[in-house]
Amino acid sequence: MKNQMLFGHKIDQYFDDMLADLGALVSIPSVCDTSSRQKPFGQPCREALDYILNLAGRLGLTTANVNYYAGEASYGTGNSYIDILTHVDVVPAGDGWNTDPYEMVKKGNFLYGRGTADDKGAAIASLYALKALKDAHVAGNYCLRTVFGCGEEIGSNDLDVYYRKRGYPVMGFTPDCSYGICGSEKGILCADFSVPHSRCSVVKSFHAGLAVNAVPDKAHAEIFCSNIQYDKLKAAIQGNSGFSIRKEGDLAFLNAVGKAAHGAEPELGENAASKLIHLLYEVFTRDELGLLLTFAAEKIGLEYDGSSLGIRMADKESGPLTLNAGIVAVQDGTELISADIRYPATASKEMIINQLRQNAAAYQVTVTEIKHMAPLHIPVESFMISAMSDAYRAVTGENCNIYSTGGGTYARHARNTVTAFGPVFPDEPPSNAHGPNEHIELGHYLKHSRICLEAMYRLFTAPISVQ
Repeated sequence: MKNQMLFGHKIDQYFDDMLADLGALVSIPSVCDTSSRQKPFGQPCREALDYILNLAGRLGLTTANVNYYAGEASYGTGNSYIDILTHVDVVPAGDGWNTDPYEMVKKGNFLYGRGTADDKGAAIASLYALKALKDAHVAGNYCLRTVFGCGEEIGSNDLDVYYRKRGYPVMGFTPDCSYGICGSEKGILCADFSVPHSRCSVVKSFHAGLAVNAVPDKAHAEIFCSNIQYDKLKAAIQGNSGFSIRKEGDLAFLNAVGKAAHGAEPELGENAASKLIHLLYEVFTRDELGLLLTFAAEKIGLEYDGSSLGIRMADKESGPLTLNAGIVAVQDGTELISADIRYPATASKEMIINQLRQNAAAYQVTVTEIKHMAPLHIPVESFMISAMSDAYRAVTGENCNIYSTGGGTYARHARNTVTAFGPVFPDEPPSNAHGPNEHIELGHYLKHSRICLEAMYRLFTAPISVQ
């Protein structure tokens, strides 16, 4: 065990070169631009991929470029692949920086620059880990690939295109999340609830939400109502925080304020749309409110677990189902609710869709599947999980936590063969990965690089029989 632990430290000899190359990669403003003539993601993303693949070539590694969707550097032979998935695209810089976001600046023990934490730092670390294995003439049983995507930040199909061309791995990890090991990711189902023609007699318009995967913190409705109904609305909001109302002629203008949260954790927010629908349901009849909003009031309500829809469920691997009504739009004959459902890794999407449709049919509401990401689950007892956990313990001296997420990582593209593993440590302060002054701490970066090499070594030298 001691000799194996020391292998991860072989990355130390390359650390100065890694920092220099990371600085060069950060200087490329590789924000995705799908409207560019330089397909698929624009010229800066092409330049970033060219840079890291040319660097890999100079380091003596074999490279491939899949039409600028993604590229790879590899060491080893055969058709059984181990993949380390990173990406070289970044989110826009935005405002609020104290330094040039595209110039890596060292302040104390911190390196600032867009992409240092997400995910160019991890990309450089995985590349040099591959070089360390090659320079040490390690004989592995697989073809070990470091894969560099170009469209991760826009949720694009970069890896899907890559895998169709280059084949899927048997094991691997993506250092684009947090330590320990994310063994399960919930399925993500985005579905629309709609009625063909608006039948609301009192709701002129209702608007809430900008993204299906976010809890809306504001909702607004314009309501046709009599003075008596207006008085009922005013009475209903008495003692309920987060509502305001005014009347002009025969229209009442209602606003609800909630609390924003990510759609993967709706219980941490307060859905303003659900609040406002619930209020209207207390005052108006089902016929007045219309089919869709009545359905929402009775079958979604203020819940975030799908209880009234009959889809409440959980498993020990990934936790409970969550449901977020992210967008509500009623206007000009259109009635639409877009929902984000994160379901347990061991559950069935088909069962959930069937249950939704059975409930919706009673209200003449149509359910349409808009987008689906299959869940990811790698058993805790698998060799891959064990090898990565042992690598983490060997380098840090600490046990490696196995966790699950309702979010989606780069690992989902690899057909249940890859899991998220690093690079952010549990005790590490926020790196502002998508905000101003994004940074990494040098000590943490070196420790991650050691773990990355240690894990790659253990997977690469594993017998083929462990697959």
